[in-house]
Amino acid sequence: DGKIYDAYVIYPRSHTNEANFVEYFVYQIMPDILENKCGYKLCIYGRDIYPGEDTASAIEKRMQKSRRLIILLTHQLINCKEPAYDQHIALYNALIQNDTKVILLEMETIGTYEKLQESLRFIIKQQGTIKWKEQHTVHPQSSNSKFWKQVRYRMPLTLKSS
Repeated sequence: DGKIYDAYVIYPRSHTNEANFVEYFVYQIMPDILENKCGYKLCIYGRDIYPGEDTASAIEKRMQKSRRLIILLTHQLINCKEPAYDQHIALYNALIQNDTKVILLEMETIGTYEKLQESLRFIIKQQGTIKWKEQHTVHPQSSNSKFWKQVRYRMPLTLKSS
């Protein structure tokens, strides 16, 4: 199908130097579970987009080469006045072009979704979110937890047998 990645990961990027759980989740836990244990290939901003590349076109190209979009819902993402460029493009591709499936991971209890962009609310209404209930632990999450099973269910089939 011409796709290189199984999923493009969209997450709120911290503008402070303090490491936060979401970034730990994106750079450590997700690759460990989805790439190492399940055989998927993720595209993660900051890891798979290189310095010197035109960020906007790199994001668009990577998304076009991805079978799914994974969006991490956090209070930071919701309260951000100006959504990140990749979020704009992702929602456009998912809703207007209707060519990419979105997987929404609710990383914190969001409560009501009224502060969310209308496009995100529409996707939530259609398919719901997968809620991260596991508390951050020293041990990486088991790939057999309910959370990861739900994520894998929405991911494309992998060719590699696990």
